[in-house]
Amino acid sequence: MMPRRRFLAGSLASAAVASPFGIVRGAPVIFDADPYTLGVASGCPREDSVILWTRLAPRPLEEGGMPPSPVEVEWQVAEDEGFARIAAKGVVRATAELAHSVHAEAKGLRPGRVYWYRFRAGPAVSPVGRTRTAPAAGNGNNRFRFAFASCQQYEQGYYTAYRDMAARDLDLVVHLGDYIYEKSWGTRHVRQHGVGIPTTLAEFRNRYALYKSDADLQAAHAAFPWLSIWDDHEVADDYANDRSYTTRDPEQFLKIRAAAYQARYEHMPLPPSARPVGPDATIYAHYRFGDMLDLLLLDDRQYRSAPACVKGGRPTTVADCEERTEEARTMLGASQERWFDARLGDRRGRWTVVAQQTLMAEAKRKDAEGGDRFWMDGWDGYPNARRRLLDSIMTHKVRNPVVIGGDRHAFFATDLKRDFSRSREATIAAEFVGTSITSEGPGESSIRNALAGNPGLVYANGEKRGYAVVELDARSCTVDFEALDDVKDARSAVRRLATFVVEDGVAGVKAA
Repeated sequence: MMPRRRFLAGSLASAAVASPFGIVRGAPVIFDADPYTLGVASGCPREDSVILWTRLAPRPLEEGGMPPSPVEVEWQVAEDEGFARIAAKGVVRATAELAHSVHAEAKGLRPGRVYWYRFRAGPAVSPVGRTRTAPAAGNGNNRFRFAFASCQQYEQGYYTAYRDMAARDLDLVVHLGDYIYEKSWGTRHVRQHGVGIPTTLAEFRNRYALYKSDADLQAAHAAFPWLSIWDDHEVADDYANDRSYTTRDPEQFLKIRAAAYQARYEHMPLPPSARPVGPDATIYAHYRFGDMLDLLLLDDRQYRSAPACVKGGRPTTVADCEERTEEARTMLGASQERWFDARLGDRRGRWTVVAQQTLMAEAKRKDAEGGDRFWMDGWDGYPNARRRLLDSIMTHKVRNPVVIGGDRHAFFATDLKRDFSRSREATIAAEFVGTSITSEGPGESSIRNALAGNPGLVYANGEKRGYAVVELDARSCTVDFEALDDVKDARSAVRRLATFVVEDGVAGVKAA
């Protein structure tokens, strides 16, 4: 395998020039500018397949700048960087209906190996991306490394974390939501959205195009296959199912959600099963990586019960109420809960990673009178749903469960328990939450209070932006928290902030 930095310099800086596709069929497609302004990406790796993505967008902030007619886009997957050994190829029609995006499923690949891929529309050849299929069971793979990230508000900082990530030796990237932000907020902006809050398909397309125009984000997409889930800001702040405190009419909100879900599909390397139907889309999924890992992606936004204790308002941190602990309240919805339980019963890997959007451990606060206050937009607002999830892990005797999350703009390492009020109760799973790529974090006092009142929180740091890297082997799961010196500096260094270990067969977090 070539050094990663050389790959990035050689493939992303210019279009592929070696080993052309062949003769152009039919009338030539003429572009007045580079159609690959948003880069290339791959995702959803299986043992024998991967999804390849690009979007033809010569004028990306003008809904792509493409005419309404469809365009045939050829794709190639090769065993070598020079495309001398083609492993798979095909043609996809890029249509205006999906913003001339391409979702090509490359099949018939070999498990656990690196491939290179590229696209051609007319004479225009894309940059080269690199991907990797999932390893097969029984192949003796003894290590798996992936990064996870979330929360990348464009205005609040540079995507320097992705530049650092792209230069690493990883098998996968997992994105845990808030890939775009619908609204402007925060301080000391280094760049601008330039327009208001998107509510239409055209506006969401332009917002994705703005974010994906970033060269460092493109580099991380082109270097590894991605898995991704959404959180709230892909649609609207703190929404729950069909409820939004910003758009009170559920019918109108579902129109916004439909536009947001479609734009996300158009801009991510997702399989056909994730394509929305109106305001609905299925993103929870199960991926296997040989004998090492079962990875379960969850969706805690689309099916959740309305926030408790806030009477239809924004789900902030408020005093407790009886509604919060009603048994029927759900984060995942009944169907997804049943699916999750069934998937745990079908796991095969040494490690089981549950990828979801936010902090799962209890993080209550005390008010001035000593009463408990809970954040109603997270799992603390749905404690019985959390208990049911942890019960499933216990029932199936999952050997090495690890939960990962984002959303909180802070690093957390926690021990998950069925009853967080009992400090001596056995730990069920380890949890790691990554900080934001750019989005502003909580204040120091907030983190200090959380640590003081919640013994399940082993570690918390909200001062730094960055991401996390997970390395799995037969003996342990090692998690590194990687932090930027300054997210406002496009040339910032990235340094190791903390390292934690989960030992094989021993639930809970240990400092390395």
